[in-house]
Amino acid sequence: MALLLVIVTFVAYFPALHAGFVFDDVELIRTNRLVHASDGLHRFWFTTEATEYYPLSWSLLWLEWHLWGSNPMGYHVVNVLLHAANAVLVWIILRRLKIPGAWAVGLMFAIHPVNVATVAWISEQKNTLSMFFLAMTILLYLRFDETNRRRWYGLTLAAFLLALLSKTAVVMLPVVVVGCLWWLRRRVGMRDVICSVPFFVLSFIMGLVNIWFEYHRAMEGHVVRTAGFLARLAAAGWVPWFYLYKALLPANLMVIYPQWEIDPSRLVSYAPGVILIGSLALFWWKRNTWGRGLFFGLGYFVVMLFPVLGFFDQPFYRFSLVADHWQYYAIIAPIALVISAVELIGRGLGERGRCWGAAIGTVLLIMLGMSTWRRCCVYANEETFWRDTVAKNPNAWVAHNNLGFELRQSGKLSEAKEHFEEAIRINPDDAMAHYNLGIVLEQNGRREEAILHYQQAVRSRPDYADAHCNLGVALAQQGKVQEAIGHYELALRINPDHTEAHYNLGVALENVGQAAEAIDHYERALRVNPDYVEARVNLGNALLRMGKIQEAVGQYEQALRIKPDYVEAHSNLGAAFQRMGKLPEAVAQYEQALRSRPDYVEAHFNLGLALEKLGRATEAIEQYKHALELRPDFAPAKNALTRLRAGQ
Repeated sequence: MALLLVIVTFVAYFPALHAGFVFDDVELIRTNRLVHASDGLHRFWFTTEATEYYPLSWSLLWLEWHLWGSNPMGYHVVNVLLHAANAVLVWIILRRLKIPGAWAVGLMFAIHPVNVATVAWISEQKNTLSMFFLAMTILLYLRFDETNRRRWYGLTLAAFLLALLSKTAVVMLPVVVVGCLWWLRRRVGMRDVICSVPFFVLSFIMGLVNIWFEYHRAMEGHVVRTAGFLARLAAAGWVPWFYLYKALLPANLMVIYPQWEIDPSRLVSYAPGVILIGSLALFWWKRNTWGRGLFFGLGYFVVMLFPVLGFFDQPFYRFSLVADHWQYYAIIAPIALVISAVELIGRGLGERGRCWGAAIGTVLLIMLGMSTWRRCCVYANEETFWRDTVAKNPNAWVAHNNLGFELRQSGKLSEAKEHFEEAIRINPDDAMAHYNLGIVLEQNGRREEAILHYQQAVRSRPDYADAHCNLGVALAQQGKVQEAIGHYELALRINPDHTEAHYNLGVALENVGQAAEAIDHYERALRVNPDYVEARVNLGNALLRMGKIQEAVGQYEQALRIKPDYVEAHSNLGAAFQRMGKLPEAVAQYEQALRSRPDYVEAHFNLGLALEKLGRATEAIEQYKHALELRPDFAPAKNALTRLRAGQ
């Protein structure tokens, strides 16, 4: 039966195995220096560099990156495998709790379309990993409760700590464990309370750590939601009903749901919360008869949703107050309640009722599996991902911006521009959309308009280092070098490791005659990214101009080891060899540059000079001619050709 659960899970999620990196997968995995770093594990566990303190989840991503790099299939296989294991554990736990239809609950949890937002999204691997240890914590605690042996208690604490280190959203698990004991024995004794204390202490400590990381790292000190306590209280009453609706009727699922507008001054805004509390109170009152299962199920559902009810801010609240992946732990409750009810009704109707129930259940499961398969296809790539979102939620400004980014990457500049403009129309303060629109306008040759959007981006978000850097580049191209230098320096104050800002500042400083300072910034760019070939070549050029020929040669050679077909590096290395008197080596480098780029005028000219010094005048004349064919007004080649012919 466990194997069947695993097989069905992989069949339902088969399209996800071929999906790509979407949304924040790129930032958290493909471009994350901590994930790539050899000392990344130490930094995840013992520093505050990561955006969130989930060191176990980060460690798994670090291991996967070093196993299969930027191939997304490996990550997806791991995530589906973890989800399948979780479905098996759900079945085992519910069977231990003597809940009817436990295996069917595990099956429906495995293939429920809402869970696609966790299983097909690599960044949410922290959900599946933490759920695994959450389930293990419950199983181990039940074992401890049966045997009263300390080793099981120690293993339970260890499993809970691993769950917290995977994702702190499991902080309410101690309440769930106590609830399970109440469900089994209809009471909770003093011993149960005392044994639960260490779990609550761990939850409290890790909860505080997570709040600090969310504010200082994930949100970077920004306010993402200005709602007061009453507005949050009102919204918290709506959230469980939304998730219950999506669990029971998983239609029109989307990555970013419309942002809610809840007026805390209207009493009706509190009605959902009052009804929820009233329902729990009613079920508790009837706990000795029909209300017991409903109280346990609804109680688990609300308790596991508590971290995402809106009382504590997180970055995603900029877009929406709800998200499908936030009910990954909680969705077990409504599934179990429905299946248990069907199971009990079927038993009451006898053999024929059970047959009808099995037939209806099979059809329902097939429909859910097909819906999950289709939903997985949305995660195929960034474009399909964001097109689905804007189709279902046209006011999702971040979706318009991200779709525009993908279209720009694909060369569809006109369509990209439309989506950036739509994002700005919806949210005029969207700094990223202004920044991206500026890039598109620059690519279309509309630099003045681009500068206006870069300026708006830094007004909306003064700590936007990329926007400062691009604004500097645009100003430098207009000849406003000093203004450009100011923006590069601002970018570096915001992010001292911004390689592009270091590189561009180096170029600008060279233009104003500050070669030594330029060299310092090229070197700092290379300390952050040793494979930045443009910075290596520019550093070589600066060293060459200062007469440090041997050091320049070293930089060019290193650039060519990184990128063997880099034309400028070959040409400049040839110039360095020429100054050293190594003319044959210089000729070889110029010829290599021209094999890659036959229309490289300067390389033709420099090759002509080297050949002339070697006494190969006829070949030199041919190179000067090639240079003049490509650029008839190239005076150095014209003068050299005149001089050489006069000499002949």
